[in-house]
Amino acid sequence: MPTAFASVKLPGALVDEARLAAQPLRRSVASQIEYWATLGRVVEHAGLTVQEARSAIAAYESGTQDNAHERTVTDLSERIRTASAKDGSLAVQLQRVIAKNRAGGT
Repeated sequence: MPTAFASVKLPGALVDEARLAAQPLRRSVASQIEYWATLGRVVEHAGLTVQEARSAIAAYESGTQDNAHERTVTDLSERIRTASAKDGSLAVQLQRVIAKNRAGGT
């Protein structure tokens, strides 16, 4: 019978980065890595390049989106929704992670 969890070896530097990123958000290290992995899957399924994802995130976080940035963020959001809809399990997992993060869960 498969278990819900599995042990994996990760580079210590990645675990340290996850620990630092997790603290302000009150996540566990495992939850932080799960969150990053989910985001990576969404980006990959949407066919985004790393640069497109970074650009959209930077524009969103800066709060200074001009019309071009707003269109880029809207386009990327639509591509992510479309990709998530194609893979029901991905959409469900993404919704679960978002709900957990909004609740401040670990």
